[in-house]
Amino acid sequence: MANYTEHVPLKGSERVAVSGAKPIGAANPDESLQVTVLLRSRSQAEDAKTNTNKATVNEKAAVESLLQKRAADRQHLTPEQFLAQRGALQEDILKVEEFAHEYGLSISDTNLAKGSVTLSGTVAQFGKAFNVELLNYTHAEGSYRGRTGAIHIPAELVGIVTAVLGLDNRPQARPHFRTHRPAITSHARTTQPAGTFTPVQVAQLYDFPSGANGTGQCIAIIELGGGYKARDIKTYFKNTLNMTAPKVVAISVDNAHNKPTGDPNGPDGEVMLDIEVAGAVAPKSTLAVYFAPNTDQGFYNAIAAAVHDTRYNPSVISISWGGPESSWSQQSLTAYNTLLEDAATLGLTVCVASGDNGSTDGVSDGLQHVDFPSSSPFALACGGTKLTSANGKYGSESVWNEMAAQEGAGGGGVSDVFPKPAYQTNSNVPASVNPGHFVGRGVPDVSGNADPQSGYDVFVDGLPSVIGGTSAVAPLWAGLTACINQMVGKRVGLLSSLIYAQAAPVPGTFHDITTGNNGTFSAKPGWDPCTGLGSPIGSAIASALTGKAAAH
Repeated sequence: MANYTEHVPLKGSERVAVSGAKPIGAANPDESLQVTVLLRSRSQAEDAKTNTNKATVNEKAAVESLLQKRAADRQHLTPEQFLAQRGALQEDILKVEEFAHEYGLSISDTNLAKGSVTLSGTVAQFGKAFNVELLNYTHAEGSYRGRTGAIHIPAELVGIVTAVLGLDNRPQARPHFRTHRPAITSHARTTQPAGTFTPVQVAQLYDFPSGANGTGQCIAIIELGGGYKARDIKTYFKNTLNMTAPKVVAISVDNAHNKPTGDPNGPDGEVMLDIEVAGAVAPKSTLAVYFAPNTDQGFYNAIAAAVHDTRYNPSVISISWGGPESSWSQQSLTAYNTLLEDAATLGLTVCVASGDNGSTDGVSDGLQHVDFPSSSPFALACGGTKLTSANGKYGSESVWNEMAAQEGAGGGGVSDVFPKPAYQTNSNVPASVNPGHFVGRGVPDVSGNADPQSGYDVFVDGLPSVIGGTSAVAPLWAGLTACINQMVGKRVGLLSSLIYAQAAPVPGTFHDITTGNNGTFSAKPGWDPCTGLGSPIGSAIASALTGKAAAH
């Protein structure tokens, strides 16, 4: 039995209290909780053995190059290959189990593919095991159990344990949707509001391939609150879209469930927007909705559940939640980024909303911020525009910016965490405007209609509504990706890389947005930190990626 005489800080685990939060006392020592411990991968263990664990820029470039080649060749790891290369080691799991038993913690779950061990115990037990003080905090946006400073782990687990999630249960992310004011009325309207679109109309204006409908695909949708009612989905697709509703399944993660709140302006609006947009674009795909608690642990576990779901086997993940990079711990940024890399190696495309608060991402520190997880180089970051049509045809687009009307603006800028990926080498991504001028990942990659004033005509909690936000753009691109996967007959995988390499160089694949700004950044020809490469000309992108003409 190990004595664990020395505990050392877990690198990157440091947290500070939420701004404006006040500690109100120690957490109940008898409160039960579950904690997710993440472990190094087999390849990281091999690197440690050969002392090559430097994570140099060259190594990162090599990983990215390999993923790009796999995406281009449509060659991805099978779950069995993934386990052999990127899964955790059984011996590492046994070391964590031994540590857990020493402190009276029980093992709820172990998963080699996810590289995780789930521990159960009390606040008092976890406080001793990880040398942390857990306090209750009160905050205007809700109370939470939290910690400050670092988590500590036994010296024997250094290099083995990469993250510990769940001790702190502060809300981690926000949904990126905006309801057009005035708020929803209590009576059903009979006409579509002027200047708004159904998701089908948006897909038509963007010339999505009409010959594809997502057959054989599953789109995973991540939700951190709210829920849907099956009858609302059926009503919307039948009455508004004149379509058969897609198959929608709810999946519980960490004891969270499909629980509609009855408030159409709350998280139900996010859930229904995601389902109705993705389902309208790819109506024959299965929509698997993963419901999880809004914590860094819950959010992570929901994505991991989708990535490793062998039952529904998603080929695309749509994420419309996130928060400024500065609001995450370094261990979470690293863990999520690795998880999205895992998704890419398995051939999944992850479409993520870039945020609804312009170039500051809603942070009032005088700096510019991008939203995570959209800033991960393994995500397809989806920004926002204002779309107009003329006589049923594409009209014009500008950067979504309704800050003056308190109706948001598209997120975008330059990461202060993730280096500029090789696929953006020729995209003229500027260095960060923040001190240090980090040469970072540019956000977003692509964009689409998001302005609530040109928003999506949807149906939430029995009422018609108009909703916008980059939340609508992630499921829009997820639906398009499912259709492209159907056309290819294989998963496209790391779509961000393919878009820059194979689609963007082809004339006529994007509407280049050149007017408007999201605060600090202005639109310009080519890639920009407001709308990325632009909004899609769907059939042309499909042709560029599949090598065959797509039906208009």
